[in-house]
Amino acid sequence: MVEWLQSHGLCLCGAVHWLDIVMVVVLCAALMAGFPVAFTLAGTALLFAIIGISFGVFDISYVLPFPQRVFGAVQNTSLIAVPMFILMGVILEKAKIAEELLDEMAKLFGSLRGGLGISVTLVGALLAASTGIVGATVVTMGLLSLPTMLRRGYDPAFAAGSIAAAGTLGQIIPPSVVLILLGDVISNAYQKAQLEQGVFAPKTVSVGDLFAGALLPGLALVGLYLLYQVFVAATAPKKAPAIPAKELGSRAEVWRAAMKTLPPPLLLIIAVLGSILAGVATPTEAASVGVLGALLIAGARLAPRDHLLAGRNVILLSGAAIIGLIALTSFVDLRFGRDAVSLTDRAAVMFAIVLCALIPWGVGVSLFRLARQNALIAIVDQTTRVTTMVFTILIGAALFSLVFRGLGGDETVREALAAAPGGVVGAMATVMAVMFVLGFFLDFIEITFVVVPLVAPALLAHGVSPVWLGVMMAVNLQTSFLTPPFGFALFYLRGVAPPEMTTGQIYRGAIPFIMIQVLTLLLLALFPGLATWLPSRLYN
Repeated sequence: MVEWLQSHGLCLCGAVHWLDIVMVVVLCAALMAGFPVAFTLAGTALLFAIIGISFGVFDISYVLPFPQRVFGAVQNTSLIAVPMFILMGVILEKAKIAEELLDEMAKLFGSLRGGLGISVTLVGALLAASTGIVGATVVTMGLLSLPTMLRRGYDPAFAAGSIAAAGTLGQIIPPSVVLILLGDVISNAYQKAQLEQGVFAPKTVSVGDLFAGALLPGLALVGLYLLYQVFVAATAPKKAPAIPAKELGSRAEVWRAAMKTLPPPLLLIIAVLGSILAGVATPTEAASVGVLGALLIAGARLAPRDHLLAGRNVILLSGAAIIGLIALTSFVDLRFGRDAVSLTDRAAVMFAIVLCALIPWGVGVSLFRLARQNALIAIVDQTTRVTTMVFTILIGAALFSLVFRGLGGDETVREALAAAPGGVVGAMATVMAVMFVLGFFLDFIEITFVVVPLVAPALLAHGVSPVWLGVMMAVNLQTSFLTPPFGFALFYLRGVAPPEMTTGQIYRGAIPFIMIQVLTLLLLALFPGLATWLPSRLYN
């Protein structure tokens, strides 16, 4: 190969110098051409490893740790939370919890100008905090809310933008799959940066830290969405008209129905996020609690009330048992094998055993009810597909990063960021701008596994807070779902939108919400405490 290049007049030194950059360019071109992400990552890595070996500039020892990387990814306790949270979201989707939430929120706020848009945003926030799956949220709200908003005279662009933006809240509001994946990547990069600085007892950053750090920015983003919708309703009433109150029923009936629908998902959010933020459970443990809670909510919705052994009361009893266990673990040490166990602790342990015995009963009933509705197979199938996609991309990205490092890519990235004007601020701005532009063409998973491992160690070596960096990247990645031409939320909505709605209207409606996301990014850059204050208070 070397002789062939030299015979065609190509400079070997120049080719070697740019080999790592060419590798990234080839990867981006292949991805934008539509090739499968995971196999493109691995295939590009193998191709350039062979080229590097032919040039004599790549040491095969760089790829020898690849089997350990794969084994480590499977064993990673943080990444186990990914399929669990995906399963939780799919269960709630198939159980039609979102449909009930949208219906009740529309009745609560529909009598206000812009009320349907407000209800969509609030439901999007609730679903984000309980599912974190963008595609399911956008499709569900697009099918249910978009026809209603158009029928009520809402501006098509405003309606489409509200639904698409609300659906992307699952990317920043915990528990978010993006935050879990970013947490693992940022943690590895943070330890690498410290080791390179000679710190051989490196500090760690956990997924729980990112969850806590993203909570306030996520809520701030929801607030900015609501402010924009209220502003549009106030300044252009024809774009967001109110529904006549007489069509919604009496307020007492509306509130009574809402009090039946809202508590289950709210309790699930409190159980999952509360246990993580309070330090009672790790994200993986909280995800398992979330799956159980989602199963029980779905089963309670489908089960008859009057059945003695397989009815709703059994499921409610199991849900109460889960809440009781969480409360017990917060106040009592339930561990076995201690030298001295008080009588109170013994009683609490026995009570916990009884509660644990009640949970499988309700879960079994819920599984039975889902199977009767032909939803169980669909739940398992969708969860398996999404989980397989994520982990296959992760494995391909691991091979890509090993080859890129072997070709000197780490040094190239470090030099490029060091040369950016403005020091650390300029380097950070450059990385954010590159990620924003890549979001027009690439998926968030591709950016997370390819770009973040390349740039994060160099930024963290300059003293950037890992939590702040992770939250900044999460907000930036969220825009990739709304930016044309390949914003996935826009594609999801286009697939379920009425034929009379044009793609241009969907794109036009997303632009104000993209600007709001950029504004949130600027606020985070100016006030890092939005991301770092809560983790420092909780885990100081």
